[in-house]
Amino acid sequence: MVDHTSPVSDLLRAWGQGNTQARDDLLPLVYAELRAQAVRYLQRERRDHTLQPTALVHEAYLRLIGQTHVSWQNRAHFFGLAAEMMRRILVDHARKHQAAKRSGGAMRVAWDEEAGTTPPLDCALLLLDQALAELAVRDLRQARVVELRYFGGLSEQEAAEVLAVSRATVTRDWQVARAWLFRILINVFYAQHRKARSAPP
Repeated sequence: MVDHTSPVSDLLRAWGQGNTQARDDLLPLVYAELRAQAVRYLQRERRDHTLQPTALVHEAYLRLIGQTHVSWQNRAHFFGLAAEMMRRILVDHARKHQAAKRSGGAMRVAWDEEAGTTPPLDCALLLLDQALAELAVRDLRQARVVELRYFGGLSEQEAAEVLAVSRATVTRDWQVARAWLFRILINVFYAQHRKARSAPP
């Protein structure tokens, strides 16, 4: 269960009420987990990635403290938003890298078996981001569940707290969204494979 009375939750609520000292006191308490989150992200990327975990954490934290009018709920809410920030940073980075390289395989991610998805599938981060955007149009909550679970590393219970739904709802959304994304990515993969095979030498 998410602890609504934890020091992190208390500081977040104080920060949300305008206490800048609480905001400053927050970083030492969340830094290690933010960095672990960043490491999880970057483990899925290409080996020659130029963005390091520390830089990703710092950029994400700068974006987080730049948020205004956020009614922080608890630590899960904070790390859920941090996951969203990190994903946006990496997608922006991927777009710049792709523009520079002019190649389709700019960055790669792999479905994490520990998150319950088998078999694993390598795909471009930009492709996954596009698929998530399509899923958000289809079902916004399911897209948020994927972001919180896959990118943020939140448990089902923590994701349920962030979304204000039951854990059973998160479990169901996660299963449905995962299957939908897997099907979409498989179809695109084979479409690209067929296109590459039919291209003239």
